[in-house]
Amino acid sequence: MSLGVRFNEVVKDFGPVRVLHGVSFELAPGRMVGLLGENGAGKSTLMKILSGYETPSSGSLEVGGQVRRFASSREAEEAGIVLIHQEFNLADHLTVAQNIFLGRELRRGWLLDEAGMRRAAREVLQQVGLDIDPDTRAGDLIVAEKQLVEIAKALSRHARLLVMDEPTATLTPSETQRLFDVIARLRSQGVTIVYISHKLDEVERVTDEIVVMRDGRFVMHGATADHTRQQMATLMVGRELSDMYPPRITPPPAEPLLSVRHLTVPGWARDVSFDVRPGEILGFAGLVGAGRTELFEGLLGLRPRSGGEVLLAGRAVNFKSPGEAARQGMTYLSEDRKGCGLHIRMSLQENLTLMDLDRHAHPLLDPRSERRALEKAVADFGIRTGSVDAPAGSLSGGNQQKLAIAKVLQPDPRVVVLDEPTRGVDVGAKRDIYFLVQRLAAEGRGVVVISSELMELIGLCHRVVVMRAGAVQATLDADHLTEEELIAHATGTH
Repeated sequence: MSLGVRFNEVVKDFGPVRVLHGVSFELAPGRMVGLLGENGAGKSTLMKILSGYETPSSGSLEVGGQVRRFASSREAEEAGIVLIHQEFNLADHLTVAQNIFLGRELRRGWLLDEAGMRRAAREVLQQVGLDIDPDTRAGDLIVAEKQLVEIAKALSRHARLLVMDEPTATLTPSETQRLFDVIARLRSQGVTIVYISHKLDEVERVTDEIVVMRDGRFVMHGATADHTRQQMATLMVGRELSDMYPPRITPPPAEPLLSVRHLTVPGWARDVSFDVRPGEILGFAGLVGAGRTELFEGLLGLRPRSGGEVLLAGRAVNFKSPGEAARQGMTYLSEDRKGCGLHIRMSLQENLTLMDLDRHAHPLLDPRSERRALEKAVADFGIRTGSVDAPAGSLSGGNQQKLAIAKVLQPDPRVVVLDEPTRGVDVGAKRDIYFLVQRLAAEGRGVVVISSELMELIGLCHRVVVMRAGAVQATLDADHLTEEELIAHATGTH
């Protein structure tokens, strides 16, 4: 059942850019290995070579003691290797069952076995703890449900070697625990698992070994138990990391920049009130389904809202679209950067200087300042790219996130809403983003951070609003921010 792998001097070039520099190491069969490295370190590219989505420019790959060169992901899957992508790979117009069996549909004679696929889909969905109808359209799922469907789809392929690329990025603690239960069951069956994650506490908890990569090169391979999280982080970035969060600066007394009263988004949020003041970082906590994202989508005109009042800088507003909100001084970074945040086929330059206003692009910068803005964004955010003319989709997940944040700051907003701003971002880049958020607040902007990472909210925010089942349960100031308090209010056990 188990499957071992050896990488021998693997090189990968994308045009003139070399992203893998002679990588060599071995994955023993039946082991749980954490693959660590900053965004752009080459982790995902190496795993795409292993799973048939890319081919090496030179070097070789041994699978089960035999040299293999997969021409497609289907070939890799036939060898027992399955990759769960970091970004969703679902067809939104198809049902969950159709997505799970896409490309390998079950048949009864000449006809598709729809009933058989629904039954089998329901079984793998139960394995990941997702209780939904297999006939549900994928486009109607929330982000966390899409992630679980991706995992279920991979499990249905009977993997002998399973690569998980940031599998818990959008999951709640309870959903993450269900995933770990699935992983434990797979390990007991002898499945080799490669676990790519920037959450070092998870790596410490579930892996046997770690492999560290940096700048496209192999750095080390050793037992997880022999390395602290701090040591892992240092190996990843090549330097000591300290002061993960910036010092909290108390904002001066002032009238709210954003004031929301009794706002309701039917089916998602009800009677929600809050204020954001200049220089304040206001967090929103809650489990998936609590209504945090949907609340702000309603505020920005992406969902219908009923009742309530919204004041921006003291003036009543009723946004019909995010474009209108941006023109009036409020911008929003979606949690789904690929679906909503970036034009992945456009270059970095085009993404940075165009913003999706009213569903079509309008320039926000004078053309003469575009290059300067791009150079500043690349420097400020540490965006790693071989060329500014490359499509955004060619960037690693973390670099796409940095570009998305740079993009929403181009209109020079007074209020910035960041939904899961560090999802899929490595430990070094997280620190950069945290200090950027503080800088935005220090400039007098109001910043809203919606996050599923409790320590992120505790480390960054002046106050945190906790939502459950569409309603505000509590608003906690910095002196009362603890994981226990946040979880208690989010689960209704306080």
